[in-house]
Amino acid sequence: MQALDLTAVQDYIDKYANTPLYVHVETTNGAYATHQDPTFHSAGMFFRNAEIIYERGLITGNGPYRIGLKLAHGWLYGEGLTDYEFAGDQLLIAGHDIEGRLAIAFELSPTPFAQGAEEVE
Repeated sequence: MQALDLTAVQDYIDKYANTPLYVHVETTNGAYATHQDPTFHSAGMFFRNAEIIYERGLITGNGPYRIGLKLAHGWLYGEGLTDYEFAGDQLLIAGHDIEGRLAIAFELSPTPFAQGAEEVE
């Protein structure tokens, strides 16, 4: 991954507005911290392969960045984003802390993401 390029990401967002996309969003507030402090309350979320259509979207900030996608009945929003890459037609955006640990993943794709071994049937 490389440092987030606002123009490249915004171009992707604009290109796929009003088009069905699959989304993957994953966050953690520090599952790593529970190894250091067992009293720390870890929280996170995992949302994969939901199909969305957004009317418009914006990536903004001075770094770390935030992204918002306006859906028909609400918003999909993520913040703390620092890095990105394209994998074919997929846009992979991530937020890493100062030690390089993943804090957020926010990914968009015109095709479903691969099913991972971590998924529960």
